[in-house]
Amino acid sequence: MTAENDRSRRTRRKILAVAAGGAMMIAAGAIGAGDAVAAGSAPAAASLDPTVAPGGNFNLSVWSLQLPIGSPGSPTTIQPSQLKGASGYTNPAYFWTDKNDGSMTFWDPEAGVTTPNSSYARSELREMNTNGSAADWSLSGTHKLSATLRIVSVTKNVCVGQIHLGSGGSSTKPLLELYYRPNGDIILGVENSPDGGQTLHTLTNVPLGTQWSYVIAIVGGQIQVTVNGSTKSYPIASGFKAYHQYFKAGDYNQSSSSSTSNGAKVKFYALTVSHS
Repeated sequence: MTAENDRSRRTRRKILAVAAGGAMMIAAGAIGAGDAVAAGSAPAAASLDPTVAPGGNFNLSVWSLQLPIGSPGSPTTIQPSQLKGASGYTNPAYFWTDKNDGSMTFWDPEAGVTTPNSSYARSELREMNTNGSAADWSLSGTHKLSATLRIVSVTKNVCVGQIHLGSGGSSTKPLLELYYRPNGDIILGVENSPDGGQTLHTLTNVPLGTQWSYVIAIVGGQIQVTVNGSTKSYPIASGFKAYHQYFKAGDYNQSSSSSTSNGAKVKFYALTVSHS
């Protein structure tokens, strides 16, 4: 081996060592305290600014936010005008931008203020119109809620996306809910009728802490749910045809207790709504 070849090999080894060390530093910097990341996940999103409020990275002008605080039966609600923009609303306990990866982060403890029709607290977005009124769309046409997210912690079950019934009747039920379980199972719950009862469909499994994507949609009068590129369709029971709908997304923890430390933490890296 010549001296020149030996120097070349030593230089290549140094470059590889620096690159590996840099990758380790980047990976470590993208993980907040207690936010374990599973192998193969990609928590960071280059387009997200970790220095701004969630409204600086996401279009929150078409969402309101319900928090697990307030008075009994009347949770605090933050309106779109307060949420939107880089200096919009943030809450260090329940709704904030992760300073490492820029994700829109929701925390929802098992102990919290609930609505009159639920036993579970939530840190969850509710779809609104651009004029500030509540979204309330018919089942005709195409309606899509798309998200990229990962679940950092969950006790029993957390709902991360919904199509909920709006006007058209007295029911306060959802049309569907997308759940994540601690074992990684992603489950779709489709309501049997506006009176209640839910049929569960296990869609796939994604390990805790791993990033994944979903699209919840109404297309051609049917439910379409896509998880990580795999799409499944489900019929809509006739009883729902009279109702209008709206989307919900975030962290709706499906367990309750007196604990303020047990709960679900959900981090969103993308969230969009479209109607056509």
